[in-house]
Amino acid sequence: MQKKDFSIFPIFLVVFIDLLGIGVVIPILGPLFLGNELLPDSYSFGTRTMLLGFLIASYSIAQFFGSPILGALSDKYGRKKILFLSLPGTFLGYLLFGVALLQHNLFLLFASRIIGGFAGGNLSIVMSSIADLSDEKSKAKNFGLVGMAFGLGFIFGPFIGGKLADPTLVSWFNYATPLWFASLLALFNMLMVANYFKETSTTRIHTKISMLTGFRNIRKAFTIRNLRVIFIIVFLITLGFNFFTQFFQVLLIEKFSFNQSDIGTLFAFVGIWIAFSQGFLTRVLSKRFSPKQILPFSILLLAISLPLLLIPTKLFYLYAVNAVIAIFAGLTFPNYTAIVSGLGAKDSQGEILGINQSIQALGISIPPIVAGFIVSIHLYLPIIVSAALMFIAWLVFVMFFKEQERKIFHEV
Repeated sequence: MQKKDFSIFPIFLVVFIDLLGIGVVIPILGPLFLGNELLPDSYSFGTRTMLLGFLIASYSIAQFFGSPILGALSDKYGRKKILFLSLPGTFLGYLLFGVALLQHNLFLLFASRIIGGFAGGNLSIVMSSIADLSDEKSKAKNFGLVGMAFGLGFIFGPFIGGKLADPTLVSWFNYATPLWFASLLALFNMLMVANYFKETSTTRIHTKISMLTGFRNIRKAFTIRNLRVIFIIVFLITLGFNFFTQFFQVLLIEKFSFNQSDIGTLFAFVGIWIAFSQGFLTRVLSKRFSPKQILPFSILLLAISLPLLLIPTKLFYLYAVNAVIAIFAGLTFPNYTAIVSGLGAKDSQGEILGINQSIQALGISIPPIVAGFIVSIHLYLPIIVSAALMFIAWLVFVMFFKEQERKIFHEV
């Protein structure tokens, strides 16, 4: 077991660097579309939020196609090789994003997010590597460790991105500066994978791979009896949480007059609490409680805490509420991932977690498109929808979820 624990550290670093790159982009999207840097003054607020929604969704839709393909390829050829081959796509996505901003080219901007999103499907490979190195008892703890890497990436990424895009700090900083930084991070991550990432898969599984794999995964998730309930829960949680996260920037800009630097600072604060929750609380609680025992409380408390965002008028309360949300989200995500992983056989972790990524990518893709419309009706609507969906997820869990036998899924 000591060897396995040691092997997780390079995976932790790869996830951290990857999420650091994703994080630096976060603070610029809202100000970019609601300001005048990219779109003409004649564009209405509704048009701007609609385009912002489609841009956010384009990344997730591409990830929907990329995740199961990369996950299945890693089952067939090995985790390290496919992870390494996916990273140039991440680099190209960031590079084109920066060029698109300099040229004010909306088409190139969308193309960059599609390329980056497909390559970003490599998260299914990372999750599969964690599953390879974990037994049933250590899964929630180890997924929590990766979640801490997510949290740390979202501490430093948005903070750095917000500052790099702020010309009041350095005169030559602009919206493209964080993209050059993210491009360098992608190159550095390639070196990390090449030199330090160890192969975790000892078996090779040959799965049929096509661009329709994501749709087949959705069908499997919702039609195979033993998978249906947990994936409905995962879908509802992902759907609900992303109604909150994807358009929270719009609320911050319109209600609190946040700029890109302010947004980066708040997201960094949220990242601290996610890292604390997933890296510490989850590991402590997993020693005494199973994921099935933790989730009924964490999902419900997350659903209750989201509407509290509608109350704050002062920054102190806004930060406090976000800390509470981050803690319960940090407890929820690694524990449902552990349950999903436990439904798959040891040699089909790439496929089962690829299905999980497909469900999550679908859940991430829908909210920005819908929220892009409803936020123009009222700023609070995305938060209200988020809380409602999270509450429904809790109801489904407590009413319908039952623990299944291990290794029930082996369709490779």
